[in-house]
Amino acid sequence: MEARIYQPAKNALQSGQANTRRWIVEYEPEQAKQNDALMGWVGSGDMRGQVKLKFQSKEEAIAYAERNGIPYDVREPKKRQQRPKAYADNFRFDRIK
Repeated sequence: MEARIYQPAKNALQSGQANTRRWIVEYEPEQAKQNDALMGWVGSGDMRGQVKLKFQSKEEAIAYAERNGIPYDVREPKKRQQRPKAYADNFRFDRIK
């Protein structure tokens, strides 16, 4: 039962940074997902797969995992590189098409 500690990435449809500042502790699945023969639904008997704990900081998430004796893996977020652009750049003469 290992846990992942990560900071979620920004959704492709988001323009702001909402819901990306918190850190999440999520358990790795212990069982593979299985198809239900009668209904066709997908599921497993692993109840920890439904648990997502949210924390304000990485240190709080790590402290929770250590306090409860849970082995964890911290995944650092990749920083986004912003290239400043101006609307006028669309009409430059030396623009590559």
